[in-house]
Amino acid sequence: MLTLPATVDVQLEQARHKVAGTHRPLRYLVSAMLAGMFIGVGVVLMVSTAGPFLADGDPAAKLVSGAVFSVALTLVVFCGGELVTSAMMILTQGAVTRRIGALAALGTLVFCFLGNLLGSMAFGWAVVHSGVLHSNAAAGGMVADMLAAKAGEGAGELFLRGVLCNVLVCLAIWGANRLRSEAGKAIVIFWAIFAFISSGFEHVVANMTTFSLGLFSGEELTTWGEFGRNMLFVGTGNLVGGAVVVGLGYLVASGWFSSPSAVAAGVGVRGGADEGGADRGRAGGDGGVTRAGAEEPGSPVPAPEADEAHERVTAPR
Repeated sequence: MLTLPATVDVQLEQARHKVAGTHRPLRYLVSAMLAGMFIGVGVVLMVSTAGPFLADGDPAAKLVSGAVFSVALTLVVFCGGELVTSAMMILTQGAVTRRIGALAALGTLVFCFLGNLLGSMAFGWAVVHSGVLHSNAAAGGMVADMLAAKAGEGAGELFLRGVLCNVLVCLAIWGANRLRSEAGKAIVIFWAIFAFISSGFEHVVANMTTFSLGLFSGEELTTWGEFGRNMLFVGTGNLVGGAVVVGLGYLVASGWFSSPSAVAAGVGVRGGADEGGADRGRAGGDGGVTRAGAEEPGSPVPAPEADEAHERVTAPR
């Protein structure tokens, strides 16, 4: 397992690659759209499998939802895709440490959000017109119930559920970046996503698909205005959870602000660094780190095929 400082280094390199990826806009857009579709797969799988439990009033519905939805982030990480919620953590770390510019980080986040939105809506449209929700009444009923519940949630509730959700999503990515074993990465992703779904937290990209299903199927309580309200408050909550709680939290916990790199960048505090902070903990566990994106093609700074897939350290991940 990588040390905290070494994991920060990996994610700072990923931040650079994410920004560089936007220099090839078509590739980046497609990668973000794929991530939106992968999250949509998790939503549809969840309502298809947990819907019958919910229709019967079985309390196991939440457990089933949490157990199956982890396929979404697993596909993003292992198959590749640009997901805005984990980018909130990584790009914030890059901007705070001055590895990337603040405007570049913001522009990349907006681009990623739009790509996720396009992919989610395209997937939602395809699912509705495929008829699978009509052939599974319980699944369609669960979508309607979810949309009705979201419409009844206040702005503060949506915001806080968004914060709590993205803490868990970003912990899944952070944990996967620390681990060397592919099986270990899959396990940490499963449990973090299981916790977020079973607890009823709110994920802005998952909601893109959920609202698309409602809009394209003509659900009465689903409006474009409600869709926009949800995106605003859940997205803001996700940003705080990913950028502040996990992103800045681990910069502090890793001792980055007391490292020579931080002092040189003009954002550090002079003084001793902890746990190998002097050399940024380059050696983690039983060896060094291969920077995320080292396998990615391109020059001078290779753009990620799909940075979520490279939010893992190979050999290290």
